[in-house]
Order: sequence, then structure tokens, then C-alpha cells
Amino acid sequence: MTISLIDSYIFRNSYGTKEMREVFNDRARIQAWLDVEASLARAQAKLNIIPKDAAKEINTKAKAENIEIEKMKTIYEKTGHPIVPLVNLLKEACIKNYGEYVHWGATTQDIMDTGNILQVKKAIKVMKKQLEELKGICLNLSQIHKNTLQAGRTHGQQAVPITFGYKVAVWVEEIKRHLVRIKQCQPRLLVLEFSGAAGTLATIDVDKGFKLQEILSKELGLNIPPVPWHSSRDNLAEILSILAMIAATMAKIANEVIVLQSTEIAEVEQGQEGRIGSSTMPHKRNPMQFEHVVVLSKFVRANANIMIEAMIGEHERDWSSWGAEMKIVEESFILTGALLQILNSELSKIKINKEKMKSNLALLKGLIMSERVMMQLAKSVGRQTAHTIIHDDAMEAFELKKEFGEILKTDSRIKDFLSEEEIDSLMDPATYIGLAPRYVDRVCGNIKKEEEKEGNL
Repeated sequence: MTISLIDSYIFRNSYGTKEMREVFNDRARIQAWLDVEASLARAQAKLNIIPKDAAKEINTKAKAENIEIEKMKTIYEKTGHPIVPLVNLLKEACIKNYGEYVHWGATTQDIMDTGNILQVKKAIKVMKKQLEELKGICLNLSQIHKNTLQAGRTHGQQAVPITFGYKVAVWVEEIKRHLVRIKQCQPRLLVLEFSGAAGTLATIDVDKGFKLQEILSKELGLNIPPVPWHSSRDNLAEILSILAMIAATMAKIANEVIVLQSTEIAEVEQGQEGRIGSSTMPHKRNPMQFEHVVVLSKFVRANANIMIEAMIGEHERDWSSWGAEMKIVEESFILTGALLQILNSELSKIKINKEKMKSNLALLKGLIMSERVMMQLAKSVGRQTAHTIIHDDAMEAFELKKEFGEILKTDSRIKDFLSEEEIDSLMDPATYIGLAPRYVDRVCGNIKKEEEKEGNL
């Protein structure tokens, strides 16, 4: 039986996706290591460092199905070493004496680091696809609701009118920036590591060392580092920090839905088909999927902190820091994949209650329009004076629970500057949404231009 919820038969799909788990499972990990060993053998054969026949045999046998998992587990538990069992079993799988050329000139961290980067490369591809899907879902919501009136809120209080489409356009831009961050970090992140015991690559003839790295990097589709990164983990700290930021954005979106679904607001709602909100209260319609996104986000953000701590190691290599990565890198990608999948699914089914948004705008009996009235009055009496007058009237309306417009009409300080008809017209939220719809148009237009540009490249 499994222990981790990521691997749980019952709960696994709430804590990961099949696609992302397949990137990081034992078989994928072993195959990534074997891919590095095989590519190393091919590169070395090209430089006549090892026999070509040996490289051919190593490549033929460097398949996960040729490695007995149970035997590898037994050797690992005896030796406490992660790569030695793999090297020994690959050697045994090779005919003649060709297995003696496996792992030639390499050190354990070369294989594990590079294998990890190969897995991360695949994981990024999966995650980018999910982020693009989320961007599309949010873009569609933004366009549909670019004119859907809603109360804008600051400090948990109604502020001024906005549109729901504008709110979602802000999400779209944040998602876009995460996609840019991922793209920008890849040249630094997707980098080969092959430099031997302490990074000097002393096992390879000096005149062949750089050339070997060059050939190996092309074999694996990775960049070449100017200097070994055995003791530098900022590349992985960067990508986990980006994952943490992505997770934070997802949690922000999910939390917004949770708050807007609260009984007292009830402006949006998670799709409820087949859902049960409570085991004891049949009436409950809980946003549990969005709450789960918030939970997963906490784990991803916490892992980023651990990865930053793992940057602090000793000398040229240090397992006490490097070893932390084996858990948190794959875990962060798997959890991020899960929260993206949940959010994509739930946002595509979200229900928008336009009438409730409209009625909530009237909750404060016109006070949501205080800024507009103040700015109109300011044209005649000055901004600071207008603020004092309107603040007095707003507080009176709030405390007495009266219509703001009626209070304004009885204020002698205003009568000479704003007629009753003007005050009535200033109370309409639909006429005070500023650039909200135009922001939506700009965000959508920019994305369309970017897509057209990419299509022409």
C-alpha cells in the first residue's frame, strides 16, 4: 500500500496528474539516468575515448526494461548509493566486456543532475501546456464578462464599480508573465552536468574535455555550462521559485472564487454537478475544489524555501543539501500539475451570477459612487473641500442606513453645484467603470498579436 497522497490509489488524482507522475516515477527516473549514460558513451565513442562497439552495446542495453528494479533496490539498500546499482546492472546487461566502459569518467552527480534536468525539461513542457490552457480559459471568461458589472473591493470593502471581465484580465496577465519567466529561465536551467569528481573532469584528456561536453550537450539537447554547477543549485532554486509563484497565483484565483462564493456575496460558484458539500449539512455548496488548490499551493511554496536552503552546501559537493532535491523538485512539479488541472477544470465550469453582482452594487445604498460624486463636485469647490463634504454625507448615510443620493440632495453645501437630476445620474454604477472593458480589449488584443507573431515565425 502507498503512503504518499501523490501515489495513493484513491487520492492520487487530487495531488498529481498521470502525465506528470509518468515524468517522475521510478521507471522514468532510471531511464533518464540511462539516457545520460548512453549519450555519454556515444559522445565518448565519437572522440575515440571508448570503443565504438562498446558505445553501441551500451546504447542497446540502456533501457529501463533491462534493469531489474528489485535487484537495483537490494543493491541500493546494501550500498546506500543511488547510481552504483544502476551502473553495475547496466554492466551486467552488456555482452563481452563492453560494460566496463559504462560511466567512463563520470561521477554520480553528473548522471543524477543531468537526468534530473532531462525530467524537468519534460515536466516544463507538460506544465506550459496546462498554463496555456488556463490562460485561454481566463481569456474567454474575461471577454464574455468584460461588461458584467461587479463591485470592486479593496480591504474587503466595496470600493468602486468594476467588471468581472476586468478582474479576470488581471489573472490573464499574471499567467502570461509566468509563461515568460519559464521561457527566460530555461537557458539557465536546462544545462548539462558532466565534470567528474570535483568538477575538473580530470578523467578525460584535457584536449578532449570541452569537446566531449559539446558533443554530449547536443546528444541530450541541453546547454553547456561555462563552469560545473555541482555546488551551485540556484538554477533549480529559480525554477522552484517560479513554481511557487505560479502556485501562489493559482491560490489567489481560487481564493477569490471561494470569497465570491460565500453566502453573503454569492456572485460566482463552483460547478456543483455530482458534488456533495457536506456529510452532515445537505444544503452546503462548498467550493472544495478551489479550496484544494489553495492547499496544494502551500506545499509548492514551502518547497521553494527548502530549495533555497539547499543552495547552501560545502566545498565542491555536498549530499546534505543536494539530496533534498530528489524529493522536492519532482514533488513541486507534480503538485503544480495537480492544482493547474483542478483549476482548469473548475474555472471552465464556473457559474457567474450577474443578477447577484448587480444587486450587491446596491448594498451600500449608493455609497459605492462616492468617489464619482466627489470628483464631480471637486470641479467646482476643489478636491480636498469636496472630499470633506462627501465624507460627511457618506458617513451620515452609512450610519443612518439611508440612500446616499437623498443625503446629498439635502446638503446645502452641494445645492449650488449639483442639481438633484445630476446627483441621480451620478448614482448609476454602469456609467463609472472607467477603462475596465478597454483593459480587457487591450489584454485580448495583445495576446492575439503575440499569437499571430508566433505563427509567422
